[in-house]
Amino acid sequence: MRLAIFLAILPVPALAHVGHLGPLAGHDHWVAGAGLGIAIGIGLWQAAKERKRGKSEPKAEPEESEEEQPA
Repeated sequence: MRLAIFLAILPVPALAHVGHLGPLAGHDHWVAGAGLGIAIGIGLWQAAKERKRGKSEPKAEPEESEEEQPA
């Protein structure tokens, strides 16, 4: 009995795949695939945008000043 209670509260990963989103939308699995494709495309677009922004704007290095450092 103790083992059953322990196993019941033991966290386990959810074993589902993205194909389960299709029936929720009232369509086949292609709806989920299209949604994932759009999400991946947006993510790649944002990553490329950030990478481009990082190259064009050099990071400002902090200036070392003797006044700011404690003695």
